[in-house]
Amino acid sequence: MKSKSFIITLVALGFIIIFFLSIPILKMFVGVGSAKLIETIQDGEVIDSILLTMKVSAWAMAFVLFTGLPLAYIIARYNFYGRSLLESIVDIPIMIPHTAAGIALLTTFGDTILGDFFKFFGIEFVGTEYGIMIAMMFLSAPFLINSAKDGFRKVDVKLEKVARTLGANPVSVFFRITIPNAKKDIINGALMMWSRGLGEFGAVVILVYHPMTTPVLIFDRFNSYGLSFSAPVAAVIIGFSVVVFLVVRFITGRLK
Repeated sequence: MKSKSFIITLVALGFIIIFFLSIPILKMFVGVGSAKLIETIQDGEVIDSILLTMKVSAWAMAFVLFTGLPLAYIIARYNFYGRSLLESIVDIPIMIPHTAAGIALLTTFGDTILGDFFKFFGIEFVGTEYGIMIAMMFLSAPFLINSAKDGFRKVDVKLEKVARTLGANPVSVFFRITIPNAKKDIINGALMMWSRGLGEFGAVVILVYHPMTTPVLIFDRFNSYGLSFSAPVAAVIIGFSVVVFLVVRFITGRLK
């Protein structure tokens, strides 16, 4: 009897949190209505913002795949002085409020010596897609790096050592042994980083108001025209985010 009461309590508490997580999403679609959703989907500004958000988030993911995988491998495979500090540096962006992260990026890459250095190479971060990318990357890179790190730790070191004794060089071992065996975690982290970048607002709006990503467009329409103009855009991006989530779950499920 006590066991049954305990299970009922768990179910009741679980239902409460499910209520708060699901009802706002359902209410968004019901409240907006299908006609308004179709009209919003046909809005060129909305489509452009979604495509921009998807594209730049993918750029940020690709950049971290190129630079973050070596870092994740070093942390996973080698013991060295300062490794804990390095892991902390990777994790810190998760803990920073996003608007504070935007201010930090602006004071670093805005009208500064470092900003002028990048301008010399034709790269500006304020008011450009580069700025959107660096904001997304700063706050979502830990998802990819940490997931890849966990994947590398799962790969048996003996496999790498055997490949080396058979004549394979370190680069070949990394790309033909280590990465294939850690691919599930790498892909999962990459997809999570990409999808997380789609929703970034706080840091992006400080660095780049125009061109508008979808979260910034929602904010702009809410401030300018109110809830009736911003809610349909929010519903569209929520629907898109749900589709991305289902794709991520399907891909990661297939890799098990």
